[in-house]
Amino acid sequence: MHAFTAASVAGGGFAFLPHFLNPDSAYQNNALIANPTPLNFLSHSSSNKRPAIFSTSKVSVSSGSSSSSTRTDDDVDYSLFAQARRSADWKAARAYHEKGLLYEGRIEGYNGGGLLIKFYSLVGFLPFPQLSPSHSCKEPYKSIQDTAKALTGSIISVKVIQADEENRKLIFSEKEASWSKFSPQLNVGDIVDAKVGSAEDYGAFVHLRFPDGLYHLTGLVHVSEVSWDLVQDVRDVLAEGDDLKVKIVNIDREKSRITLSIKQLEEDPLLETLDKVIPQDVSVDPDSLNADDHFIIEPLPGLDTIVEELLKEDGIDSVKISRQGFEKRVVSQDLQLWLSNAPPTGDQYTLLARAGRQVQEIQLLTSLDQDGIKRALQRVLERVP
Repeated sequence: MHAFTAASVAGGGFAFLPHFLNPDSAYQNNALIANPTPLNFLSHSSSNKRPAIFSTSKVSVSSGSSSSSTRTDDDVDYSLFAQARRSADWKAARAYHEKGLLYEGRIEGYNGGGLLIKFYSLVGFLPFPQLSPSHSCKEPYKSIQDTAKALTGSIISVKVIQADEENRKLIFSEKEASWSKFSPQLNVGDIVDAKVGSAEDYGAFVHLRFPDGLYHLTGLVHVSEVSWDLVQDVRDVLAEGDDLKVKIVNIDREKSRITLSIKQLEEDPLLETLDKVIPQDVSVDPDSLNADDHFIIEPLPGLDTIVEELLKEDGIDSVKISRQGFEKRVVSQDLQLWLSNAPPTGDQYTLLARAGRQVQEIQLLTSLDQDGIKRALQRVLERVP
């Protein structure tokens, strides 16, 4: 069928089959592929009448005779054309999928699970979970069915995420299109206005607000990043619809994931020094104790083993617990150990250990730099059960 490029007709002329003439504006508005594959067997016509189809199978040729026969507009069979066009459009859909191209699709309607999107001569499906959060955040009290009804007839940017011609599955995602368009605007460390989309015990899915006032992307605030206080269930702290600010702590551009933090908007006073918890002068406050000659500091459970292992590392000369204190809040019962951001004094660095309410400051005398200390700590923690 694709070899039929021209046919002789009455009068000795030729009717050439156009390589790519499409009467639908959708083709013209979305010609994103360099060499579009769909073949169109329609002769170009500016009239509203259905154009004629020229096919060598419908043309009789005789030398020296001007007689010929063609099918008219009313009795021509469109099945071959429709089949060729659908096949070409499936090929186009696969190209959009493989190249990650954006498609401006018209919403034809909806059903119980999602939207129906026009793709040239095909109709694909956009599941409701693949909608951008901009719709629900704009009108939070509207049901998904009402949102779908309001969107019918509009044009939205989507990506093809499945193009399976054999099983007739053409699936779109507005979320993926939004990621391509808006994620380049974000950077690690940015502080962004946001709205809680949903909260689970392990974390909250939060929609990020962009300069246009819409919420285009969604990130996760893990339970450990909600507060410096101990949080067992995020739903005890956050609820759907809450407005807040978040800090972007990681962007995985390959997996289209954004990791957020609320607690990092506030500095943990223990990260730099214990001065806010433990006054430098001698105090009898039960919530704040100093280490001196009359007070023996017992290492936190498990810390003595870590100290012994640290002393085995090359470049570490001495490890000593210098101060301890007691917080008024419980952060975690587990032993936590990290390198303080406080600048070193000569070769002396500060480590911080914490478990429950108890905090201990550890002085580390070493010839290693900060990166070397972090690597040593990582090796130690891998050896200690």
